[in-house]
Amino acid sequence: MTVNAEKSTTDVPSWQDLPAAQQPEYPDQAALREVVAELAAYPPLVFAGECDQLRSRMAAVAKGEAFLLQGGDCAEAFDAVSADQIRNKLKTLLQMGAVLTYAASVPVVKVGRIAGQYSKPRSKGTETRDGVTLPTYRGDSVNGFAFNEKDRVPDPERLKRMYHASAATLNLVRAFTTGGYADLRQVHAWNQDFVKSSPSGQRYEQLAREIDNALNFMKAAGTDPAEFRTVEFYSSHEALLLDYETALTRVDSRTGKLYDVSGHMLWIGERTRQLDGAHIEFASKVRNPIGIKLGPTTTVDEALTYIDRLDPDREPGRLTFIVRMGADKVRDKLPQLVEKVTAAGATVAWVTDPMHGNTFEAASGHKTRRFDDVLDEVKGFFEVHKGLGTHPGGIHVELTGDDVTECVGGGDEIFVDDLHQRYETACDPRLNRSQSLDLAFLVAEMYRDQ
Repeated sequence: MTVNAEKSTTDVPSWQDLPAAQQPEYPDQAALREVVAELAAYPPLVFAGECDQLRSRMAAVAKGEAFLLQGGDCAEAFDAVSADQIRNKLKTLLQMGAVLTYAASVPVVKVGRIAGQYSKPRSKGTETRDGVTLPTYRGDSVNGFAFNEKDRVPDPERLKRMYHASAATLNLVRAFTTGGYADLRQVHAWNQDFVKSSPSGQRYEQLAREIDNALNFMKAAGTDPAEFRTVEFYSSHEALLLDYETALTRVDSRTGKLYDVSGHMLWIGERTRQLDGAHIEFASKVRNPIGIKLGPTTTVDEALTYIDRLDPDREPGRLTFIVRMGADKVRDKLPQLVEKVTAAGATVAWVTDPMHGNTFEAASGHKTRRFDDVLDEVKGFFEVHKGLGTHPGGIHVELTGDDVTECVGGGDEIFVDDLHQRYETACDPRLNRSQSLDLAFLVAEMYRDQ
């Protein structure tokens, strides 16, 4: 792993004077400037060399040689930065990765929505309850979830809390992934608390035995690769709050190029992908692997322009299109995009986000998603690529390692009437551990059938 120094840039960023959607309205601009200046002097959370390494891994995805597994919380919370919660999230992703690697026989690039996903774009700027109107909750990096004036006022000090929470999370993730916990020989240990209570846990245990037998055979044959003892795991988040991202954008001392050292991979969301906006301009200037969320209204011209703006050199691994069409639209909307982008000679990674286009409100008032809709969008994504002879590059899902009741359905079925039992998300509903494993097995089957 390359560790290299990054230094802050004193140049005025090219995106600073462009319109930036979904930014908080801070009442104290002087306090914001002080916080941003302080953040600019903080150490990097990730290193440029690590971002380069992920870009090379994403190149394999774009070329059809690997598969991306990207998942984690819809919005991280400051009070959830604990060893147990981070380990449970990591454990779920490791289990999903083991399923995909072994059952689909494909290298899996593992990227967490973690250590920076503290901000959320919102459809409305305010929220009204019982005649009281306050700023909407935009994530712990901006304001508090409690519905009162004090908590809902955007506070720039929270940007520093986001940095420190992200640093603590990354420290734990690195300890888990390099300190023995991620050793492939631990496939049974990841499942001990789960196998008896869940059908997907029992199915995973059968696969774990097969992996164990394969590893024992290799060891007996004199092969014991060091790669089995650790795992490459990268962090990602939506590059939403440009004050924070700008403060953590540094010049790499090796190359003189800009990297956003807040995370390895960044994506621009459906609500901030305006071609004349600050977010696209920002993404065009940093060397991190970049994702763009593409909803059902995305045109071919827009997709091709994103490539020209963000990947002018047509570098595999640089650009990922994360499509979030909805189960009812993916088969109609996606083919033309894939066909035209491929014809243009661009080697982008195509990834499905089957979560955001399939949200609805239950009669109880809970925002939720049907597991069958999530699965159907993934199926549609694979069908489109199979029909065009292109590579379905990965999945991007909102999930948690906890046994929440936020999405309905799955093998260990959750019903609408169950939603209230453990509905813990502050924003969007997440797949729980059982549903996440169900999805991994089903995706592995789809990948094998390509």
